[in-house]
Amino acid sequence: MVSTDQKTDVKEKEADCPVVVAVTSHAVFESGGAQDPDGLYVGGIAFPLLQALQKVNERLLKENPAESLLFDVILITTESQQQQQSSRITESIRHHGLKVSRFCFSNEEDFMENLLNNNVHLFLTTNRNEALQGSQKGVLSVLLDEHTASCPTEQLRVLFCGDAVVQSEAGPALASKQAAQSFSAQIGKMRGRFGPFDSPISIALVTSRGGRESCGDALRTLRSLGVNADEAYCLAGAPRGPIKRLLQPHFLLSECFSSN
Repeated sequence: MVSTDQKTDVKEKEADCPVVVAVTSHAVFESGGAQDPDGLYVGGIAFPLLQALQKVNERLLKENPAESLLFDVILITTESQQQQQSSRITESIRHHGLKVSRFCFSNEEDFMENLLNNNVHLFLTTNRNEALQGSQKGVLSVLLDEHTASCPTEQLRVLFCGDAVVQSEAGPALASKQAAQSFSAQIGKMRGRFGPFDSPISIALVTSRGGRESCGDALRTLRSLGVNADEAYCLAGAPRGPIKRLLQPHFLLSECFSSN
């Protein structure tokens, strides 16, 4: 029989496992395999996001050298040309100062298996089909666009969209929601490691529809996951674009909210 205290210790250890983030090579490097004069790949859309993840890790380790709740970045490539030049990929990563713990070279058919086998919590890609496949398999997947390239590098900025978007509580929709809630809880725990000011993580909430009650419900949902928003915006039907341009989030999360 396991005591309550022992169970609590086990849960805490599980909760403090690294947050595994997988990113595709076509998000890390410019499309078309563009190279600089030294023959190294040129940085792409995901660069500011990866640099922000590193900044979070650096600050966490500065606060506690024994910290285990860190981002663990995996690079995945399904492009045969880059796979044939794997050394150039690793050299390019090293040259740009990015910290990647693992490199996965796979084909388009089995890349999803790599995500599952590596227990990926967040999958970053610029390919809509890959993002859709990840979501259907219960992996939180974010489709990056050109706006990510202009985001800050010194602070990870996460924007939660509190509008109910999940219409089903079964199958892929439920798996996607659970993955989003798990990742959100980890982000909230990381954010809690720092005070209200000078944090390397900024969490904002926006609700596009409804009034203050909708915003309040969304805030309560986040708090139930252990996430405390630094900022909250109730747009009451106003367009979301201006707020996104102001906040410059690296990505937007909405799957952790569900409709009534």
